[in-house]
Amino acid sequence: MELINQIKEEAKNFFLTSRGSHDWSHTERVYNLALHIGKKEGADMEILSIAALLHDIGRDCESKSKGLICHAEKGASMAEALLKKYNISSEKIEAIVHCILTHRFRGNKIPSSVEGKILFDADKLDSTGAVGIGRAFLFAGETGAKLHNKDVDIHKTLPYTEDDTAWREFNVKLNKIKDKMLTDEGKRIARERHKVMVDFFDRLNREVDGLS
Repeated sequence: MELINQIKEEAKNFFLTSRGSHDWSHTERVYNLALHIGKKEGADMEILSIAALLHDIGRDCESKSKGLICHAEKGASMAEALLKKYNISSEKIEAIVHCILTHRFRGNKIPSSVEGKILFDADKLDSTGAVGIGRAFLFAGETGAKLHNKDVDIHKTLPYTEDDTAWREFNVKLNKIKDKMLTDEGKRIARERHKVMVDFFDRLNREVDGLS
């Protein structure tokens, strides 16, 4: 546990200037979700814990590049260098790096390990449900997007623009997450959180149209 605590304290330093939608509290939620799922899926908890704590340390680089840099690839490289300072076997470092490299929803790298699949699910789950709705609006505010644009053609919109609303994020990504889960527990949680989002955006659309 001492090793985990040391890495946790070091990981926090990568989020000192991060935006609210991807700040340290996101990492903490993903960490807690990963531990919950990991206990049910029989994961190596040390590999999973460290990967969860470090999975987004490359996020600041992606944000500053407006998406040109992949935070999963950058974070995997940064994590590998960081972990070499600790008494961790090369095999475990490789396993942790694999988890970080393959955790991104929009990436084309698929996790093959149990720990990688759990981290993927835990990270995606934090984009769903009530928390996911809040984060989507928070990110939209960070990019200067509108409150809502329900009649827009999402295929003609771009990320990091005024059209990058929570509604766009729901249609581009969030409503697809429940079908992307890789673990049984992840699938169960995703189904519940998906319903929360569907009900919310149905209500939002009604209110925007002036309906009760």
